[in-house]
Amino acid sequence: MSPRLWNILAGLFVATCVAAATAAPSAAAALQVAVLENSPPMSFRDAGGRLTGFSIEVARAVCAEMKVQCEFQVTVLDRVVDALAGGEIDIAAVSLLDTPERRRRILLAQPHFRSITLWFARPGVEPGQRGLRVAVVKGSAQETYARKQNWDTVGVPTRGELGAPLLAGIAQAAVVPMNTSLHLQNNKDFRQLGLAATVMTVPELVGNASFGINPRRPELKIAVDDALEHIKRNGVYERINTQFLPFRVH
Repeated sequence: MSPRLWNILAGLFVATCVAAATAAPSAAAALQVAVLENSPPMSFRDAGGRLTGFSIEVARAVCAEMKVQCEFQVTVLDRVVDALAGGEIDIAAVSLLDTPERRRRILLAQPHFRSITLWFARPGVEPGQRGLRVAVVKGSAQETYARKQNWDTVGVPTRGELGAPLLAGIAQAAVVPMNTSLHLQNNKDFRQLGLAATVMTVPELVGNASFGINPRRPELKIAVDDALEHIKRNGVYERINTQFLPFRVH
């Protein structure tokens, strides 16, 4: 090899090493976190348009504990499982009841609260009564249960809209997660309907609620579970619970 060619190659090698040594490390890709925006008090937009609520603030605390950047993507419940199973999102910061159908398709983080479901209807109107139309949220465990019972349902996209079919007279009953019922009962027009709330004790509608995890990211489930454990121990979870809900949920 000629001295001139050797000098050229040596110069290229040194330049490459210097560039590699001085280049800033690439930032880790942000986690894509699906959230709802009309499911108060769990997730909603405040007066300034900022996403907040119990589930969203728990998600923020989990991301901070994991020391990762998270980007929120607004979605509807009916899209959550498909988006996780398809790898479109990493985490769904949504209260998902643990059901066999969901476990077949996605991973679930450790439970962060316990959920119950309420039946809203006029006194004496029972689940399954003939002629009833029942309001449910599309993609919810409540909708799945109602369909299995062959009930006539009226599906709405978000939990914040559950009262609309009842107020309009389109539905005569609703199957409602307990936390959503807090929002409904704050509505004066809804209260004037005179509906009674009854706890539904069927196993499919009572149980642990969790964030969903992309099934291709089992290591992420471990990290989220660890972060949830830590914020429960250090008081952050308790603070969020007190801020958004009038009772302890874990």
